[in-house]
Amino acid sequence: MPVKIRLTRRGKKGKPYYHIVIADSRAPRDGKYIEKLGAYNPTTNPATIELDFDRALEWLQKGAQPTDTCRAILSYKGVLLKKHLLDGVKKNAFTLEETDEKHNAWLKEKEAKIQAKKEKITKEKEKEIKKRFEAESKVKEARAVELAKKYSELAEETEKKDSTPPERKDSTPPEKKDSTPPERKDSTPPEKKDSTSPERKDSTSPERKDSTSPERKDSTSPEKKDSTPKKES
Repeated sequence: MPVKIRLTRRGKKGKPYYHIVIADSRAPRDGKYIEKLGAYNPTTNPATIELDFDRALEWLQKGAQPTDTCRAILSYKGVLLKKHLLDGVKKNAFTLEETDEKHNAWLKEKEAKIQAKKEKITKEKEKEIKKRFEAESKVKEARAVELAKKYSELAEETEKKDSTPPERKDSTPPEKKDSTPPERKDSTPPEKKDSTSPERKDSTSPERKDSTSPERKDSTSPEKKDSTPKKES
């Protein structure tokens, strides 16, 4: 049964990550697998790789065939180099100690390259941030200049408005405003207002009010009241 070292896809749409697995070549890509060796995330820069080095080397020695992507991953991690050195030990080309020294030296060089790449990426990001900041600062300065011009124009307009003399506002002289003399307001003389004299108001004299004199009220004199002679008993 042919066995392969390959990737199985995981993650969301547009954000994939993969598992490095040992699986049967006849199984579907995301189907069953024999063993999981690690994970691979290509969305980061540089790509993040987690790998069980010893298990991957063991499966290679047993005859597992990696796919193209997995071969690049194993070469990136130094698994293929280790297998090549061990094959040289079997042929008595060099000893195990020499293989370990060569492998460790290669790993150090590889780590230095990876670190240099990370530093380069961070520097580029910082440069981009600085450029954006400078562009934003230029835009802010241009806006500030425009606002200063507008404020200066408004200040000049207000000064011109305030420079006009106050006399023009009250152009009408005070005499014309109160043109009507005070006499005309009370044109009716006081006599006409109270045309009815107190005598007329009380036209009915006390004599008229009491026209019926006390004599008239008691018009029947005592003599008339007793005009009828008293009968003699």
